Formats: sequence, C-alpha cells, structure tokens
Amino acid sequence: MIEIEDITKIYGETAVVDRVSLVIDPGTICVIVGTSGSGKTTLMRMINKLVEQTSGAIRIDGEDIAGIPAYELRRRIGYAIQGHGLFPHRTVGQNIATVPKLLGWDKKRIADRVEELLTLFQLDPAQYRDRLPNELSGGQQQRVGVARALAAKPNILLMDEPYGALDPVIRAKAQEDLLAVQRQFETTIVLVTHDMEEAIHLGTKIAVMDKGKLLQHDVPQQIIANPATPFVAELIGSAERPFRLLSLGKVADHIEPGEVTGTPLDAGVTLRDAYAELLWSGRPALPVTRDGKVIGQVTLAQLARLAARPQ
Repeated sequence: MIEIEDITKIYGETAVVDRVSLVIDPGTICVIVGTSGSGKTTLMRMINKLVEQTSGAIRIDGEDIAGIPAYELRRRIGYAIQGHGLFPHRTVGQNIATVPKLLGWDKKRIADRVEELLTLFQLDPAQYRDRLPNELSGGQQQRVGVARALAAKPNILLMDEPYGALDPVIRAKAQEDLLAVQRQFETTIVLVTHDMEEAIHLGTKIAVMDKGKLLQHDVPQQIIANPATPFVAELIGSAERPFRLLSLGKVADHIEPGEVTGTPLDAGVTLRDAYAELLWSGRPALPVTRDGKVIGQVTLAQLARLAARPQ
C-alpha cells in the first residue's frame, strides 16, 4: 500500500503539487492523469525520492519513506520511462540485470531472471539477450525497459508516460502486455499519462490532477459517469463519454438469447468494439461466441441504451 498524505512540493513560490492525499491499494494500477504542468509527474517522482517533498508524508506498507535512503528505496521500486532509457552500450541481458547485480544476486539467479522476463515479454532469450538496444524496434526497447524495471521483483512499479513515443498499434500491444504482467505478479503500479483513453483502459483507479491539486480519485466508471469538476468533465470529453463507458464493459456481460447471422463477436471483446462492429456492418445484432461456440447475440439497440446513461 502507498499512502500519500498532504504532500506538497514548492518550487520558488509555486506549489507544483499542492496538499495531495490519496491511498493506492496493493496490487492495483493507479493512473495519474492531467495536462502538462498539472504536477502528475512530480507527484509520482516523490514516491521514489527522485523529487524530495516540501511537506507531507509518503508511506509504503506503513513505513515513512523519509527514513529510507534514496538509493535503497529506488532498488525496491521499479521505474520505467518514455523512450525506455536503456543503457546503449549494454546488451539487453545486461540492461535487465542492472538492479539484481546491484543487489548482489548470484550469476545463475540473474541469468534465470533475465530469461524468465524475456520469455514473458515474448522476446526469445537466445535471439535477443545479447543484442544492443539500437538493434531493437521501439516496441521491443520499451518491453526491455519494463522488464528491467521488474527484474528485482519490486512490489511497486512507477511508469512515467511509458508508451507516449509508440505508434498506436504497438502502444495497444504494450498496454495489454502490461496488464498481463500486472495480473501475474500482482505488482502495484503508478502510471503517469496525459491520455485519458490510456488511463481508462489501464487504471484500477484514476487520479485526475490540475494545477497541482488532486481533483478526483476514483474508479474509471465513476470518473466518467460523475466527473467531480468541469475540468474533469472536459478531460473526459462529452462527445467521447458514451464510448468511454462502453470501453469498460465486456460483451460477455450483455448477451441476449437469440440466433442471428453475421460475423461473430468473441464474448471477451469490449462493448465499444462490439458497438463499432454493429455500426460498420449495418446490422441490428451479431452472434456472440465463446471458445468458438455461439452462445447468444448482442444488439445495437441494447448497446445504444447502455451508452446513453451511466452504468
């Protein structure tokens, strides 16, 4: 658990983070979102002492980080940034091994961990372990950056705009990789982004910041359905709001009985994707399958009703 209590950071006469308090539950993803200059990155960097707070307290599992040396704290917390930040003259394997070596792990344990993470991120160890970062694609470099951040099995992973430099297709894949890894290791993740779409997709909870203040901290459904301020509502976007609501639900939860023809939809797709397919195909309903077997239908009329009001 991360407890942030009345935390403030002042530069000169400006409070870039102004008396922010929130609790991040263990094993969840907290996405901090806001426009440029809102204080979101400064807030996150105070968790691992890359920025020292002016006042307030941050506790991890009840321990005030003020009493933990910065170098020791950073070895316990993974950190991944936009553009990956890999050491250019170290191989992929050496990059991933950085923190385990600092912690004094033996060679076999390090080698096993490097292989485990490369395999997890679908990078064949025999093919990628000895490559240099400039021999990888942007998406591969980003995966290695996250693998390096996870190498010492930290309970907490901080991510600062990690996917901002990736194209939309690679970015979507990287987000799915992150969700899969987070479910497997139950890591507590704090992720900073300016992209509300990304926040809704990844966040267990979303913290919305503006001008150093925390405006709202809640689950995505509540942020979308009940924005606390006009700024939060603007960030969500009134035109996109119905589609953002649909992106949170799965077809599996809204199957209706009946048999229809057309390209089937898997039960695991989002309601937003189903709505788009129905509109593009011009059909009032499409069959829904699970494990290749038709189990019912989803209708355009039902999805239009769901999009029209908070759920």
